[in-house]
Amino acid sequence: MKLVSFLDDGRPALGLLIDERVIAASAFGDDLPRSMADLLLDPSGGLARIQAAVALRGMVREAFIPIAEVALLAPVERPGKIVAIGRNYREHAAEEGKDVPAQPLLFAKFPSSLVPHGADITWDPAVTTQVDFEAEVAVVIGTTARNVKADRALDHVLGYTCLNDVSARDVQFGDGQWTRGKSLDSFCPIGPVLTTGDEIANPQSLNIQCLVNGVVMQSANTSQMYFSIAQLIAYCSSNFTLDVGDIIATGTPGGVGAFRVPPVFLQDGDEVVVDVQGLGRLRNRCRVATRADTSVQ
Repeated sequence: MKLVSFLDDGRPALGLLIDERVIAASAFGDDLPRSMADLLLDPSGGLARIQAAVALRGMVREAFIPIAEVALLAPVERPGKIVAIGRNYREHAAEEGKDVPAQPLLFAKFPSSLVPHGADITWDPAVTTQVDFEAEVAVVIGTTARNVKADRALDHVLGYTCLNDVSARDVQFGDGQWTRGKSLDSFCPIGPVLTTGDEIANPQSLNIQCLVNGVVMQSANTSQMYFSIAQLIAYCSSNFTLDVGDIIATGTPGGVGAFRVPPVFLQDGDEVVVDVQGLGRLRNRCRVATRADTSVQ
């Protein structure tokens, strides 16, 4: 299934995406998960109940809404953790002038950096002037994972989605560690759809691209990852518990802006698209905003 989180009468709702149209899961029965948060309380059971209800009752065509008319939310709005992976494609490590890590290179992005498809990527020029794009496949954990083996790791996946690991390079390199530069508000666009794991036979065979203003900047295939998604889940779970709803951003291919000659950084008004085979197209617009524009009163 392809799942979306969206606003329905001002409340988060869980929807199914079929032929670019959205229907609320609750249309198939009052006992079904009404939101992604509800689904994450029992992912496998909730998905099974939705599938059974759809098969029993069929599609209620008049209940469908074109996805362009839906206010989408991030597929998972407040995960406990966003674990990101550095230098997981050889080409990206090479353009950075670094060796591929001997083991996965982990860092964190704060959950407050999440924004959905269609939201603006914003930054204050007093904080950063070197904002970069990074197209990635994101994994959402569906069952708690601790010390799992790679050959069973994908059993713990709820689904996959697109993610943009937006990075303030001047902050990242100036700090000498990555958390702040990767975690500014709006620096983790994600979505638009969560594609359940059963629909992706092999997550290591997906084409992935990043386009800026329609120009392809990154283009690769997930087969080029140095550590597979299964290996990443196994490695993470050997160090800490992966909880239901946690997100792993699995690394970006070569072609990012910082290591181009000359560098290419995002500018006010730019449109950034992350396109992953089978997972959809994540689209966001860039906006430079001063601290006064973004302050919370």
